[in-house]
Amino acid sequence: MAKFNVVLYEPEIPQNTGNIARLCACTGAKLFLVGRLGFSLSSKYTKRAGLDYWDSVDIQKVEAMDELFKMFPDGTFYYLTTKSNKKYTDITYKENDFIVFGPETRGLPQEYVTRETAVTIPMIEGQRSLNLANSVAITAYEVIRQIGI
Repeated sequence: MAKFNVVLYEPEIPQNTGNIARLCACTGAKLFLVGRLGFSLSSKYTKRAGLDYWDSVDIQKVEAMDELFKMFPDGTFYYLTTKSNKKYTDITYKENDFIVFGPETRGLPQEYVTRETAVTIPMIEGQRSLNLANSVAITAYEVIRQIGI
């Protein structure tokens, strides 16, 4: 069983998702793909980015966030956004937590970024955002630092 969960809400770029799937395979995180994908999982770009790690990743496609909430009613969800002042390092993570990331071009919907559990990765002022795969890696390794793998 995975120690933590990575959630990609409507990811758009196959190379990012492939890279994140590889990260999940190497860290034991479960990967949830939620909503409309901007690519096919069978795309050569997605497959190439994930290399031969696809068989090692625990991946599940879910139609909507509400479905995920119903599957894990007691789950703790952290929403990564540039619209929060709370740093991702200010959280005390525990096993089975969910770290949720939005689509590359627009981020998570407003209903998630205004929640108490919305967190950010600090950046210098004037920059828009980090690459999705990098953001997942940064956050995942903070979770791992705290709970182990």
